[in-house]
Amino acid sequence: MALTPDPINFLIWFFNLMGENTMKAQVLHKYDPNMKEKVWVTGEELPNPKIEKASDVIVKIGAAGVCRTDLHIIEGVWKHITDQNNDLLPMVMGHENAGWIEEVGKDVTGFKKGDAVILHPKVSGTGGTCLDCRRGNDMHAEDPIFAGLNVKHGGYSELLQTSVRNLIKIPKVLGPIDVAPFSDAGLTAYRVVKKATRHLLPGETCVIIGAGGLGHIAIQCMKAMCAANIIVVEKAKAPLDHAMELGADHGVLIDGNEIEKVKELTKGKGAEAVIDFVGEKGSTPMGIKMTKATGTFYIVGYGEEIRVLAIDMIDQEKSIVGSLVGTWAELYELMELADKGLVKLSMKEYKLEDANKALHDLNDGKIKGRAVLVP
Repeated sequence: MALTPDPINFLIWFFNLMGENTMKAQVLHKYDPNMKEKVWVTGEELPNPKIEKASDVIVKIGAAGVCRTDLHIIEGVWKHITDQNNDLLPMVMGHENAGWIEEVGKDVTGFKKGDAVILHPKVSGTGGTCLDCRRGNDMHAEDPIFAGLNVKHGGYSELLQTSVRNLIKIPKVLGPIDVAPFSDAGLTAYRVVKKATRHLLPGETCVIIGAGGLGHIAIQCMKAMCAANIIVVEKAKAPLDHAMELGADHGVLIDGNEIEKVKELTKGKGAEAVIDFVGEKGSTPMGIKMTKATGTFYIVGYGEEIRVLAIDMIDQEKSIVGSLVGTWAELYELMELADKGLVKLSMKEYKLEDANKALHDLNDGKIKGRAVLVP
């Protein structure tokens, strides 16, 4: 005799089954060029990511950084690069991720379920066999997958698929929430500081424009890696005060006289290195003017064109150098600094379901350092 299943028990079984195969995520469905919408992402249940390649790893997200790049994604700034066919949305943002290994592919060695890891954001489309990858230039890999930027999946979720090649174990004294923003913001700041410290000598000067999410990390990296004087240039008093607490030697408030003040602090010559984490609203011409003859202007922030007379660059022999996110090896180096307590994040924690508040707080300038989502 056939047994008729109890409908209530069946529904309980069904929803439990669905819960085991889905995860919570915050999903972006449309761009907002004017940044006026109150709700940018919506909480949804999505299918769990799966192991597709033998080198794949599923990570249970412990923390995901909220980056200004995420605001630029919402605004549509990246659309002409990442969404030329208008098929990227809906997507899950989040490219600054750390957590614990949940599952590994059959070829994965050296990592196991439960290991705490930080994720380099860029996955090589060739599995690490292209020439740039072979040379260690991970950020210029062929056919790259950049979680939360050019693919539909990112860390504003409970689980994320990545490659074992992108993992670094987190020092035992730290947890995912302590390091997640290091995977992009910290790594970007570290890379440009590393470039500058290769030529900065004791007694020389580095100007850091912007003491926010990246700048506050750069100040600490600079202090840990060389003996140059650090001048921080900021438009707001609160981050400038924070910069001084972190070890900056001088703080200059943007008030119309900032170039003259930097010149006064550098005996009228300007700084040997200027790092611009803003890249908009006039920061680039300001930074170039603050740069000493034979000095280097490093541009990290973006939003405006760099306009400069060729004769001025030739006459003063200044250099302009762009700087992107760092390599896997540089993320490892940054973790060494963090492990020693030489670089720490200033951050504000939000629940995953409060992603909209975190994004709006960042957009409104209410975040000191970095915002982090915790599932």
